[in-house]
Amino acid sequence: MIASHATRTLRPATPGEHLASFDREGFLVDPEAWSRELAERIAAQSGVGVLGSRHWKVIELVRSRYFAIGALPVMRLVCRAAGLDPRQGHALFGSCAALWRIAGLPHPGDEALAYMH
Repeated sequence: MIASHATRTLRPATPGEHLASFDREGFLVDPEAWSRELAERIAAQSGVGVLGSRHWKVIELVRSRYFAIGALPVMRLVCRAAGLDPRQGHALFGSCAALWRIAGLPHPGDEALAYMH
């Protein structure tokens, strides 16, 4: 079941940034509120650290594929498109769930989330 209401709000860091609301499991409720600045803040808070060019390539691929198909993309294919071995992709973010949160995507559903950890 997808979490239906936000329980945490992250205030904007910059004047142009939107107010961001997250569900109980830390997923952005409205993907339109996502920004690169917000991704940097989420990455820092989740222990991923500073996002480099390899991180951004994976984030951009995940976001574009999610919005194209409306579902969780196959991470093996995302890693391949980014020129990474799946183990390297995992090392960048620690888990698919962390990547999904940093990419500002909504809760993927409990079944998908079980595979993301």
